[in-house]
Amino acid sequence: MRVHELELSGFRSYPALNVNFPPGPQVVFGANAAGKTNLVEALALLARGHSHRTHIDQELIRWGEPFARVRAQVAHDADPGARLDELEVVVATPGSGAGRKRIRVNGVPRRSETLSAALRVVVFSPEAMMLVAGAPSLRRDELDQLAAQRRPIHGRRLSTYARAVAQRNSLLRAIREGEARSEELAYWDQVVVEEGGAIVDARMDLLAELAGPLEAAHTEIAPGEPLLSLSYVTNAPARPGEDPAAALRRRLTETAEKELWNGATLVGPHRDDVSFRLGDRDLATFGSRGQQRTAILALKLAELDSLARTDGVPPLLLLDDVFSELDPERRAHLVRRIQALPQAFVTTTALSDLDVGLVAESTAWRVTPGRLERSVP
Repeated sequence: MRVHELELSGFRSYPALNVNFPPGPQVVFGANAAGKTNLVEALALLARGHSHRTHIDQELIRWGEPFARVRAQVAHDADPGARLDELEVVVATPGSGAGRKRIRVNGVPRRSETLSAALRVVVFSPEAMMLVAGAPSLRRDELDQLAAQRRPIHGRRLSTYARAVAQRNSLLRAIREGEARSEELAYWDQVVVEEGGAIVDARMDLLAELAGPLEAAHTEIAPGEPLLSLSYVTNAPARPGEDPAAALRRRLTETAEKELWNGATLVGPHRDDVSFRLGDRDLATFGSRGQQRTAILALKLAELDSLARTDGVPPLLLLDDVFSELDPERRAHLVRRIQALPQAFVTTTALSDLDVGLVAESTAWRVTPGRLERSVP
């Protein structure tokens, strides 16, 4: 997949921008805070319908502007004659009359989960370096983003489940205060069980599908190291004969009294985790920083392979200032993958920080506040 044309209006640091990108690697360089990450964020927004940096859409709007608009023409391959899909996401300020967020594909209003049919991305940013040892929510989000791009129904289930948990939590607090009856939980319990069970099923299926590509990528990067694997850590483990939904229903019954006391749903996929394991060791506890970085790079390469298998079209790779986090050997593996893709975006503060061969094959773009200009390396 590749982005042919990108247009920004009132988005972050860009008052207005319209640029055409050729196939192949795109190297975006400039000083810190110039707008490199904002450009990557705009591309990720078009693929996912939301930012990978914030859950608050209003933060995407440039100060003083009524709305932020991101539009792009996207091709599925590098063929100059390939059909282009037009994607558009508009986020408006409250009271502007334009609606909070509008998503269109070829001019037709769509839900965010439909965007992945036209544009899929793998984002590798400095924040990703916390995937192994950071908060469980980082690992859940990583898995869910990949699952939703492969199967859009996963995104819809996540939204339904999140709303159900929020409603259930409000009801639990009302019951605790004597303002509602326990019987009223039955409806939301059913939604949580059905959607939560399906989410856990999808996550575990995805981990099974990733196992081969992850092992292969890690072996390529770190030959001689023990096997790298991901394991699902659930607070509702299934007993013999139970599926994830049945296990979740049983756990809701077992924790009912504690949930009423806390006024919160204490079990379910919103509290699950994913563990990185190197052989029989937990990387978060026992892995060196180098081993953790290698595992994260292997995961990103496995994500590329997983999304490419969806319909045979490689996704768009977005690398936001991560080369400085990797040693020369791991950089070389990443460069080879970049060069094999229809298009990739790489940001850096200076071209001298990148592989010379990669820069020579790339289209270079200089970023200054609010501007993006083609440059000759």
